[in-house]
Amino acid sequence: MGDGTNVQRRASSYRGATVSRSGDVYRSDILVAFALRVPLALTALRALLAPVVVLLAIFHPSRPAFGACLVVAFVSDIFDGILARRMNVATSNLRRLDSITDTIFYLCTAFAVWYLYPSVISQHMVALVCLFVLEVARYVFDLHKFGREASYHMWSSKLWGIALFAGIFSLLVLRSSGIAVSLAIYVGILADIEGLAISIIMNKWESDIPTFVHARHRRIAKPDQISV
Repeated sequence: MGDGTNVQRRASSYRGATVSRSGDVYRSDILVAFALRVPLALTALRALLAPVVVLLAIFHPSRPAFGACLVVAFVSDIFDGILARRMNVATSNLRRLDSITDTIFYLCTAFAVWYLYPSVISQHMVALVCLFVLEVARYVFDLHKFGREASYHMWSSKLWGIALFAGIFSLLVLRSSGIAVSLAIYVGILADIEGLAISIIMNKWESDIPTFVHARHRRIAKPDQISV
């Protein structure tokens, strides 16, 4: 009788432990899903703001509204990466999505600048053409070599993001076409040159390459890898 009672107790304990582990796994899955959705939500917010900037430029070019869109987009761009790394969900796909969203948002802001301040575009036409050619060349080269666009998240690209924010904010909010606008263009040219140089020396697609020096070190460390 005592042995039967002990067996029942052990069985009950096992079931309790199993339920507890299942509950822990369930809670863990919820936390992982939540951790992934927070950076995604910030990236999606930036994507949603892109057409808002276009609509504002066409129908209601309000400086406070432009300022709000630019600041929210800039802050979301900073914190989606920070949160993704802190929550350990910074996957290559998430980084690619972040890069694509950045491109869409700033293309929309570029349209707003062109629509509202065409004289500024004319003033910087040569440099803008160089920037556009480099952007297209990078995309085509990466697509041909790696089968997808690059997502290096270089330090120079981060600097360009800051310069872009400052330049576009200067135009759309402060209505000033001073040095901030020129810096936004020329920092972009330098960042694109570095990005293209990295793509040329890399043998396979990789993300998170801060500088050309880092890319060269990786290339030396993995000389026999082939492109994918």
